[in-house]
Amino acid sequence: MWDTLWLDAHLATMTGNGAPYGAIEDGAIAAKDGRIIWLGKRADLPADAASRVHEIRKLGGAWITPGLVDCHTHLVFGGDRSREFEMRLEGKSYQDIAAGGGGIVSTILATRAASKPALIQSAALRMAGLTREGVTTVEIKSGYGGDLETELKQLEAAAALAEICEVRVRRTFLGLHALAPEFKDDRAGYVQWVVQKMIPAIAAAGAADAFDAYCEGVGFSVAEIDRAFTAARQAGLNVKLHAEQLSNQHGAALAARHRALSADHLEYLDEAGIAAMAAAGTVAVLLPCAFYFLRETQLPPIEKLREAGVKMALAGDCNPGTSPMTSPLTALSMGCTLFRLTPEEALAGMTREAARALALRDEIGTLEIGKAADLAIWDVRHPGELSYWLGAPLLRERVFAGRAV
Repeated sequence: MWDTLWLDAHLATMTGNGAPYGAIEDGAIAAKDGRIIWLGKRADLPADAASRVHEIRKLGGAWITPGLVDCHTHLVFGGDRSREFEMRLEGKSYQDIAAGGGGIVSTILATRAASKPALIQSAALRMAGLTREGVTTVEIKSGYGGDLETELKQLEAAAALAEICEVRVRRTFLGLHALAPEFKDDRAGYVQWVVQKMIPAIAAAGAADAFDAYCEGVGFSVAEIDRAFTAARQAGLNVKLHAEQLSNQHGAALAARHRALSADHLEYLDEAGIAAMAAAGTVAVLLPCAFYFLRETQLPPIEKLREAGVKMALAGDCNPGTSPMTSPLTALSMGCTLFRLTPEEALAGMTREAARALALRDEIGTLEIGKAADLAIWDVRHPGELSYWLGAPLLRERVFAGRAV
């Protein structure tokens, strides 16, 4: 028996089957035990389909896509940085604010002070913004601790959100994000602490799936991150990198050398970095909301990434400093309007390619038999509308592991 059969719908499978959006019009999809067990044209359903299913859902011409995947977020943190928003509008740069003790360090202090239940509660409110617009899988980074206790607290809070909010969560230890306050005059000592103590402890605890770092003039150098990546790989963690956001530090090439899942931001990415990413299969994760919020003008090299065949994911980057945004549909729109992605590229970037950036391509990201039945059901006449409307209530239903939630 099948658990559920959805009828009278159009499917945007996002499989790259030759049709735009991998579309199957007048289609049907069935789930059993949380997995897709059948999909195709409604006319091709088995003759006894109605007798082999517990529940039939007729959708009246709605579109079904894979559940959206936000592959780059910092959802778990204490406090906020709304005052810094005002400061930037008064003329201060991101670098100026960081040099004055603001920026990431201010969030570190607030996160250390917050209890784990408080972190879960505040992050659940932000997660609600994602799930009410079709997200079924979220990557959540730590990085606002700077000490083992707080980093683990963040990662444990992220794990709790999976059950509370009914989403898949991938956890990333963002170990080299900013210098911990007690190491402000001992940069080498902090890097050594992360490499020798925190990475092994977090990996041994099974608290993270990947390791991340911030490669930037106000962050960490290629040499420092190279050491950390080596340690993370030895500990069994995947790696990914914040790279080329504010300047070209050649971080993307470093990420590619370590076979990173992704390099993220990439506004200042050069051709050598593009070639390295293409050769390594490292996904380019584009973050237009941070670009918007920081009022940046240097666009990522989208056309060169296309030409090189680099896979492009799209993410919201929810964080307190540079992207206080919890709307994946806004990220789709910004990906199109600011970065000139096509609506199909944008949707692929928050489904198929985002799954690739999390090493989940075999589990989610497309509508295919055997994959998780994570679906988003939309009241639209065409999937391109998901990037077109701003603020419209487009989601009819979110399905997680075969269940409407």
